[in-house]
Amino acid sequence: MESFEKIVEQYEPMIHKIIHSLHLYNKDEFYQLALIALWEASERYETEKGSFSSYAYTFMKGRLLDELRKQAKESDHYFCPKEEFWEVASDSSNPFIEKELLIDSRHILSLNQRKWLSYHMQMGLTLKEIAEKENVSVSAVKQWRSKAIVKLKKWISES
Repeated sequence: MESFEKIVEQYEPMIHKIIHSLHLYNKDEFYQLALIALWEASERYETEKGSFSSYAYTFMKGRLLDELRKQAKESDHYFCPKEEFWEVASDSSNPFIEKELLIDSRHILSLNQRKWLSYHMQMGLTLKEIAEKENVSVSAVKQWRSKAIVKLKKWISES
């Protein structure tokens, strides 16, 4: 293969096209990631497997999509509450809201729904982690969650 600088020069429009087609806004980060993927593609490429341009395109786009999935998963797992939450949470005159909600919702929620609420609010566990801890399927925990949310919304709106 030719020098990597020549490869970059030749495939730079392709990198920009991939970034544009995926509607990416953090272009510098994804451009660097695409360059790394292009380098790895140039190292792994085998001539008998087909043209390098299709291989490079697929390799780079796949790497960028993997990164998007990873970032989406991280953003689903972590969140930053709104400013009002921190004001209420830091107010020492208010009891800890999560504990109060758990106590008040005892008469509304089933045992499994209370388990989901407790694991989720107090420990910050994901659906998968709760399912493993309770030795049930993830879909069962999703049902607990959805029914609990419906009941809690109704209860809050009536209050």
